[in-house]
Amino acid sequence: MKLATLRDGSRDGQLAVVSRDLKSAHFASAIAGRLQAALDDWDFIAPQLEDLYQSLNDGKLRHAFEFDPRQCMAPLPRAFQWADGSAYLNHVELVRRARGADVPESLRADPLMYQGGSDDLLGARDPIVCASEEYGIDFEAEVAVVISDVPMGPSREKAAAAIRLLMLANDVSLRNLAPAELAKGFGFLQSKPATAFSPVAVTPDELGGAWDGGRVHLPLHVHWNDRPVGRAHAGVEMAFDFPRLVEHLCRTRQARAGSIIGSGTVSNSDPAAGFSCIAEARAREMLQGGEARTPFMASGDNVRIEMFDANGSSIFGAIEQSVVTGAAR
Repeated sequence: MKLATLRDGSRDGQLAVVSRDLKSAHFASAIAGRLQAALDDWDFIAPQLEDLYQSLNDGKLRHAFEFDPRQCMAPLPRAFQWADGSAYLNHVELVRRARGADVPESLRADPLMYQGGSDDLLGARDPIVCASEEYGIDFEAEVAVVISDVPMGPSREKAAAAIRLLMLANDVSLRNLAPAELAKGFGFLQSKPATAFSPVAVTPDELGGAWDGGRVHLPLHVHWNDRPVGRAHAGVEMAFDFPRLVEHLCRTRQARAGSIIGSGTVSNSDPAAGFSCIAEARAREMLQGGEARTPFMASGDNVRIEMFDANGSSIFGAIEQSVVTGAAR
């Protein structure tokens, strides 16, 4: 099924089911008012949401209305946790090699992961607000999962079974702020502003054979200023699948329902796949013996991130954001 959170003037919005073709929706208030409430009691609530979803797809709901992604908040507008991995080693290797840094062998066996801010997650049409272009504004197109409760030290089977929903993400980075933060040894903070998510979150069964229990085997389409720049395949070069990322997160602690885990920038070694973040394009330019020529995002720039099924239908809806500088949201 497909779920969205629609604006209603509150911090957490109102849960709705969305039709498979993303054309209509119906509020789920009689079942669960918020997505977090559904995740907290998933085994009881999910079957009821599924019944509502099927009725919507069958055209049997009198109070269905046209789905408008502009009215969407993030599926979870604020979450208990947002932990972003770096599952695509090509991305790590490109960026590190470009700045002359080695790639430790440990990175091939143990995922990178950082903890991002989760108190203010953006809807798919919310702007990227940044004080200055000088910060080096970059998009990062990713896949993310939402999990149920996971105990500390889970088996792979428990980690896989905990995956409830999938989404797309734009994990915005401020590249010119990152080096100084990383040099302090405590990781990202100011260089990672609010993350945006796709209009809808979907249950794994919506992906059909493209979901193998740990990876999404479909390309991720990225347009920058209406020009196609990326079509990296999300499955083939994902070194650490989502169950492995869940295991990594929960090695020394439990995670609670509603935690979000990101894949990191989707990246392929074949340059023909383009790029899912500007930093990769710049890294390739530097590695070819020159200077980075591709600029970071400027005020008024836009980015679109979307994934399509085998029939060409949008699965999650599109993240469509524009950059606004020098203003507060």
